[in-house]
Amino acid sequence: MPQEQTTLTKKDFVSDQTIRWCPGCGDYGILTAVQKTLPDLGIKKEDVVFISGIGCSSRFPYYMDTYGFHSIHGRAPAVASGLKVARPELSVWVITGDGDALSIGGNHLIHILRRNLDINILLFNNEIYGLTKGQYSPTSKRGTVAKTTPEGSIDNPFSALRLALGAGGSFLARTYDKDMKHMEKVFKRAHQHKGTSFTEVLQNCVIFNDGVFDPITGKDNRVNTMIFVEHGQKMLFGEGNSKGLRLNHGALEVVSAVDNPDQVTAYNENDPHFLQTFEAAARRHVLSGAKEQALPVPFGVLYREERGVYEEDLEAQVQNAVSKKGKGTLQQLLHAGETWVVDNNKRD
Repeated sequence: MPQEQTTLTKKDFVSDQTIRWCPGCGDYGILTAVQKTLPDLGIKKEDVVFISGIGCSSRFPYYMDTYGFHSIHGRAPAVASGLKVARPELSVWVITGDGDALSIGGNHLIHILRRNLDINILLFNNEIYGLTKGQYSPTSKRGTVAKTTPEGSIDNPFSALRLALGAGGSFLARTYDKDMKHMEKVFKRAHQHKGTSFTEVLQNCVIFNDGVFDPITGKDNRVNTMIFVEHGQKMLFGEGNSKGLRLNHGALEVVSAVDNPDQVTAYNENDPHFLQTFEAAARRHVLSGAKEQALPVPFGVLYREERGVYEEDLEAQVQNAVSKKGKGTLQQLLHAGETWVVDNNKRD
């Protein structure tokens, strides 16, 4: 008789390795959220793989009691792509950071997004290089004082989500390390999406960039600086949801949800214009150096589209070739095309 599948819990995904992150690091919360999410996905442990590059976040596979690869700097998407093509039935998760993914790994990231393999990418964004002791990163704000920028960074920072959208990402989301329930909700949606899911997790580095997101996620600010969006639901924020956002001639503007509730627009995760508008406003805020931002920062599933996944298209292409030319053998492949024989006994 077939054995009943054992119900998994968070403990089943906790490894026996000592966690070597700094006390108070935001990575702890993300790790816990992932370990709490996986039992609800109905996946066997042996079918889950975590792949990382280099950085503090990239220690993640050691702390998961699953299969995993601790790969090389910036190349986790390449390793994950190879694995997914070879074993498409696996649930593959890429764990990376803003430096690992957006600097040396930027080229690999954009191509996995455009190809749309059925893989989940979690990008931990703390706007700093933590493992190598505090250099500024591609997401560090202008003026960031760090080990490599003692006079302040003069670089214009990347927006991870703008980059992902431009690369053709089919699922884009944002969450943050202090909201366990929201992380779990977003991670479940990411897994359910068929295609490459890309989730930016705002993560606090207590040693080298402590409090960098306090102007957004801090207790004193969040009610007015954060907005949690859901598909088909009105965009509300502020104390008691007293404020809303209206899409007016292609731009989002703040309106009173008390005086003008009918003017508040519902969020559409299938329309990239919503995310583009939010990110354009955020970029203007960052580049201007203004203390207050015009729009709140959106969290949740921000864009999603359904389209074919790479590994299925590849398999269909292979099967089509086999149907036309036959299965073939390695020996036939080696002797196909232009070949020649080297004969040491024949000399000019």
